[in-house]
Amino acid sequence: MIDRLLPPGIPDRSAWATDIYAAFAAIDIPVTPEHVCAVAAVAEQESGFQANPVIPGLPAIALKEIDERARKAGVPTLVVHTALHLPSPDGRSYKERIDAARTESDLSEVYEELVGVVPLVNMFLADRNPIRTAGPMQVSVSFAEAYASKHAYPYPVEHSLRREVFTLHGSVYFGVAHLLDYPAAYDRMLYRFADYNAGRYASRNAAFQSALSLASGIPLVADGELVRLDGGDPATSTELAARVLRKRTDLSESGIHDELERSRGRDFEQTALYRQVYALAEQSEGHALPRAQLPQIALKSPKITRHLTTAWYASRVDGRFHRCMQRTLAGAEADAEEAGGAAPWN
Repeated sequence: MIDRLLPPGIPDRSAWATDIYAAFAAIDIPVTPEHVCAVAAVAEQESGFQANPVIPGLPAIALKEIDERARKAGVPTLVVHTALHLPSPDGRSYKERIDAARTESDLSEVYEELVGVVPLVNMFLADRNPIRTAGPMQVSVSFAEAYASKHAYPYPVEHSLRREVFTLHGSVYFGVAHLLDYPAAYDRMLYRFADYNAGRYASRNAAFQSALSLASGIPLVADGELVRLDGGDPATSTELAARVLRKRTDLSESGIHDELERSRGRDFEQTALYRQVYALAEQSEGHALPRAQLPQIALKSPKITRHLTTAWYASRVDGRFHRCMQRTLAGAEADAEEAGGAAPWN
């Protein structure tokens, strides 16, 4: 079934089918056409099923990023460029290897060696490798590390978990986990695609922000970020708007903050703040409000050169998903015709 649902003409077809099935088995995700098509749609959008996709202009992007990070760290550009001309373990200078890099995997290895060999680079690259998403599923390395800390990774790790995310099997495994291994009461796969790009529950949280804006009268950008990821101050505009309702929700400022902190999990929907904000907003509007919407986020990355958004991303992946599901229907029709019967929905 997986092989049939993958788009025609993709490279390493059998490897993709095998690794998708293995990921579903390891994570205990049901192998259904909807799940297979969701994973296939993300992979097609992220890399066109290229296991190690080539990125045009990568050396220039990398050098610009290094210069920018050095500038922020107060390291002179001349000093950085001198360091890049030092010989690397394979005999070439780091600058030559960056110039030859065609994939993110090539570049990430250079960054890792730079941090380990050139002390100066620790000032602006240590623990901040600019390659933050990796592999054909473009999975966040930080997500993979956090997920692996709680779930047994089913493959041997030869070098590091970061390098595993660049492999086909590793990227598919963590991609399936990121996309499907969390409970969400979404009525459309579209919202999981938005979450894949913006973070789990971003679509639910964006809808909550819209309801909060109606209840409080304070305009909010529905970006899905209810509290700061680093846990620091100042409070987000969402938290400040929620404080306006503290008398109507009978919650203290600290209570509001504590409940917003739960917005990264499913149980946020069980909090008093979540329920009461929707009750106030729906009373004001006179009708039920959606519990999910596409987050309003502009995508920013050294690789992105035009204006793109999470909504654009989710819609593109959703289109691929529905085309894959059409292959499911076509396959069922063909099976029914071969068996001499009607398609199951007739």
